[in-house]
Amino acid sequence: MTPRCLPLTLLVACSLASPLSFAAADAPAQGHDYPTQGRVEYVLACMDDNGHDFVNVYKCSCAIDKIAQVLTYDDFVEQSTFSKYATLGGEGGGEFRVDRAKAQTKKYRELQREAFKACGLVKPASAAK
Repeated sequence: MTPRCLPLTLLVACSLASPLSFAAADAPAQGHDYPTQGRVEYVLACMDDNGHDFVNVYKCSCAIDKIAQVLTYDDFVEQSTFSKYATLGGEGGGEFRVDRAKAQTKKYRELQREAFKACGLVKPASAAK
């Protein structure tokens, strides 16, 4: 490489690196990565509760995306499980009626209610699974 090419090479390298670093810094947060199976199960359950119209595929997908922006997948599984079994009767349901479970259920249902509202789903979150 000639001495004259070295500064030109450095200039080109710097000019290419700068926009890439700025683009990565300005990228919007994508939320947490959920497994496809978890997303599909949520969308299907959401559609069971809200109707199997084609538009609900998009609305329910939007809702799980909104939830994924806030909760890790492990937190989502825990909170949605507490919410799903909160009304389970008998001794077996006692685990889902302790204070911690009630707090998790309340947080999840509020988050789901907000996601439903943002995505155009009208069914209240408390009735969703």
